Amino acid sequence: MAITHKQVQAAKPKDKSYKLTDEKGLYLLVKPNGGRYWRLKYRFNGKEKLLSIGVYNLNPPR
Repeated sequence: MAITHKQVQAAKPKDKSYKLTDEKGLYLLVKPNGGRYWRLKYRFNGKEKLLSIGVYNLNPPR
């Protein structure tokens, strides 16, 4: 299932980093300081790779 905006807004920082995942390897990493970062885990030539996509901005400019 896809990660929704409501799920991201409800994600509160915890003592340790944790992930909100979808079924395709995409996840949102929630850090203890409140930062939210998009990551994509995938395989290439049999090796696992991690792509950092960017920051999730809760308050985008209007």
